[in-house]
This record gives sequence, C-alpha cells and structure tokens, in this order.
Amino acid sequence: MKLSGNIRKMKSALGDVVQYQLPLYNVLAPNHYIPLNELIGQKIRLTFENAIHCVVTGKKINKTFGDGMSYDAFMNSPEASPSIIRPELSRIHEGIALRDYEWEMAHHMQPHYAYLSNTSGLKIGVTRTTQVPTRWIDQGASQAIVIAETPYRQAAGLVEVALKNHLADKTNWQKMLKSDGEPVDLIKERNHFADFIPEELKQWIKTDSEEMLIKYPVLSYPEKVKSVKLDSNPEIEGTLTGIKGQYWMIDNSFVINIRSHAGYRVSLEF
Repeated sequence: MKLSGNIRKMKSALGDVVQYQLPLYNVLAPNHYIPLNELIGQKIRLTFENAIHCVVTGKKINKTFGDGMSYDAFMNSPEASPSIIRPELSRIHEGIALRDYEWEMAHHMQPHYAYLSNTSGLKIGVTRTTQVPTRWIDQGASQAIVIAETPYRQAAGLVEVALKNHLADKTNWQKMLKSDGEPVDLIKERNHFADFIPEELKQWIKTDSEEMLIKYPVLSYPEKVKSVKLDSNPEIEGTLTGIKGQYWMIDNSFVINIRSHAGYRVSLEF
C-alpha cells in the first residue's frame, strides 16, 4: 500500500505499549491516520516528495522553523511564543499576552503540571494537565510523576526554574533511544525535590500523585544512534524496528524524528 500527504507529529495513546498513528493530510484525497504498531517488523519506504507546507498557514515553504512553521509563523504565532519554551515568561494570568490574548487564555491560563520524568535520566518539565500522557510519550519517558499542579502556566514554570538548579530540563535523545533506561523511584525523588520548591509555590505541591509507567513498541534498541533527515535522505527504506517518543527506529541502525518533519509532504509504502 502507498499513501501520500503532509505529515504531522505522531498521535499516541497509552496502552500495554504505546499505540501510535501517523497523520497524513491530503487536500486531494481522504486524510489518513495510519496505525503504526502493526507495521513494526515490516519493511517500509518513506519518500520525501519535495514539498513542505507551513503547519500554521498552509503556504509552501523551503525550510521549517520550530515544528513545521514558516519563518513568519515562527516569529508571530502564539504556538511559537517564548513562553512555550520558557513557561516562566507567561504573563496571561496578569492579563498580559505575549502574542495572542485569546490563544494564551485558552492554553496558558489553564491548570498546568510541573513533573518529573525518566527519559534519558531524571528531568523536570512543564505541561498542561490536558497534555498528559501525550507530553510524556512525546519525550520518550518510561516513567513520570506530577510534582506540582498550578492554576496557570507561569507558576508551573517557576517550579521548573527552581528545580533546574538540581535537575536536568532536557532529554538526551540519543541515550533515550538506546534503552528503556534504569528505573527510578519517582515517589522518593518527588518527595525529595519538593523541598527545593520556594515557599510561595509550595501550596501547589501534589503529594498524592501516582507514578505512570510507559512502555514503547520496540523490538530492539540500536547500540549506536544515527539520526537522518529527509532533506538529505529523501528516501528512507528498511525494517521499522521500533517507535519511541517521536522517533522511528529503522533496521536497528538509524532513526528519524517524525515531529521535526511536520509539514513535509511524503509518501509511505508498506
């Protein structure tokens, strides 16, 4: 079978193992959500059709910024606001929007979690409550637990800032893709790091949160991780040996980040 369209980051659902779907958007034919778990262990071919469309405006572009945006969208869209990367910069709870008042009210003036996750090791992060477990799956976390629940984005960001002095806030994606990682006692770690949260933020500490365990559909992990891009490798062919985070593992020898190709027009054969 061969299907074509513009890709977006994979959709995921929690189960015994994460269930993945690949969105393919096509204005000339039905849009498709391709179930990917059933393709693991099979030969696939992903071909770049030499067209990229901005995921915000739909216009054809030569290069993406952020996750599939044109330069103009990246500089002006609220989806690429500085407070996306640095939640502590959000000020919508004060009635101040960095880019778009309605969008930020809908997305940032909402309950948020500060959380601990085990990706390539223990890290701190922030996400909207409605983005759990999607956010954790996208990062390739094998374990995650909430440390604080706040009424708006900036407060969760301030918890993250306080704990960044003691914890990583980034995932080492190469290490994450080599194994499930060593298990961590997240309840013990949550209780330990809660002591480092400033007094004015302690009211939002969540001491009754439960650990979430996440397993991924991976036949085997690569010993070495080589990442490829469709720009320089327009046809990728091989056996899909696993999916973790937003990465496909091919032939147990190289990986491709699907999210970083959002907006690319491709064909997928399987």
